[in-house]
Amino acid sequence: MTGEIFAATGQLLGTVVAVQANFYRVQLDREDGEHRSKGAEEKLNLNASLPPCPSAPLPSLLLCTRRTRLKKIGQQVMVGDRVVVEEPDWAGGRGAIADVLPRQSELDRPAIANVNQILLVFAVADPPLEPYQLSRFLIKAESTNLDVLLCLNKSDLISPSEQQQVSDRLLGWGYQPIFISVRDGINTEQAAKYLSNKITVIAGPSGVGKSSLINTLIDSLELRVGEVSGKLARGRHTTRHIELFELPSGGLLADTPGFNQPDMDCIPEELIYYFPEARKRLAVARCRFSNCLHRDEPECVVRGDWERYEHYLEFLDAAIAHQTQLHQQADPESTMKLKSKSKSKGQSQYEPKLESKKYRRISRKTQLQDLQELYRDEE
Repeated sequence: MTGEIFAATGQLLGTVVAVQANFYRVQLDREDGEHRSKGAEEKLNLNASLPPCPSAPLPSLLLCTRRTRLKKIGQQVMVGDRVVVEEPDWAGGRGAIADVLPRQSELDRPAIANVNQILLVFAVADPPLEPYQLSRFLIKAESTNLDVLLCLNKSDLISPSEQQQVSDRLLGWGYQPIFISVRDGINTEQAAKYLSNKITVIAGPSGVGKSSLINTLIDSLELRVGEVSGKLARGRHTTRHIELFELPSGGLLADTPGFNQPDMDCIPEELIYYFPEARKRLAVARCRFSNCLHRDEPECVVRGDWERYEHYLEFLDAAIAHQTQLHQQADPESTMKLKSKSKSKGQSQYEPKLESKKYRRISRKTQLQDLQELYRDEE
């Protein structure tokens, strides 16, 4: 399809693989090169002020700018966007993005378009697997409505019986994990099969081996790898920006900056649907109240003895607090404000907000205007 569009219109299509300031690195479609007609090839060489040279290999990557028209209409260009490139300068490796094709999906954090699935990478040891942290990442991934894959790295550090215990536990959560070891090359090829011909975002906390896994999947890359802190049992951040890397078997893989606690910014009423084990209960039964939050409401079919129910309650409190904060910020007449206390380990609480008009000092300009009005009245 892409080749037919190019042959008919002379357009170059590609995918934005990196954004740097006001420049965009675009990987051109291979189909374009295979379907270029002689007339289209001459047109491109003419635009680039080069003599026709159909036998010369063309660059697969162009460093592009965004057309002013796109900036005026507020069209943002994101990593993963499918774009139309004009006026390619093959010698200089430059071009201009003329249009952005409709997106199939869009993520805010990280800012990536057209993602097909999320690959969560955790370690079963060094640092140890934390169920609460893993659950928080899974909920954040489920909220994107994308397919979720779970890889557990450093499986060589635990025994087969321990692997079976972890696997059984996660099956109860609704996930079939893939146990891998980047260091020993265990099941890395199996993980690569799930990434073929798709755009995948790899995420997870720092120090679990995300960069090492990418280096294994793509031999030509040498991403910086950090060590795990012995004191904190956590990894150090090594990924600083978002970039798409081409996989040998086809497809693109996006590495994202590691973080330890994703924000719980989902809608409280929708949170329960991000737990696969809770979705099973809701598929066969229904709560008495349509707006049930599954805490202490009567005749609730979700509340029960499933393992992550305590996680759900904690996440629900965080989601409600986030929604309350948004409402407070959106309401200019609110009498409460959110104040952070650095002495209490980053905790925040709501405090009464002073009436700005009552306690604000009158400016000198206003005072002078009042005096002038007073003099006019006396005259």
